[in-house]
Amino acid sequence: MMRTRKRRSPAAVGRLLLCSLLALAPLVVTGKATAPAEIAAQALPAEARATLARIRASGPFPYERDGVVFGNRERLLPAEPRGYYLEYTVPTPGVRGRGARRIVCGGHVAVDSECYYSDDHYRSFRKIEP
Repeated sequence: MMRTRKRRSPAAVGRLLLCSLLALAPLVVTGKATAPAEIAAQALPAEARATLARIRASGPFPYERDGVVFGNRERLLPAEPRGYYLEYTVPTPGVRGRGARRIVCGGHVAVDSECYYSDDHYRSFRKIEP
């Protein structure tokens, strides 16, 4: 038995395209996503606060990939030149390996930098407020 594929009407295709464009409108108009939500440093999990303290002290870091360039390919953070953002692992209790939690910092980290927390492997970020 051969199944036929139902064709969408031009109007349905147009509506689908319009909805897609409207969803992307903030990125098209401003060139970047809306500003990430904020989280107070004291509201971070204990492991994230410890990682933040290591970042501010310039180490030592427990993971080989700590301090590597974060490319911001998701474009969820403010647009900056490549090399501006560095990423650091936040340990997750009970998880082997690096897990999904990260802190990404930009600018001169040892001074007052802009840092962001992600607990879902870069799908979302919250700006860390001191």
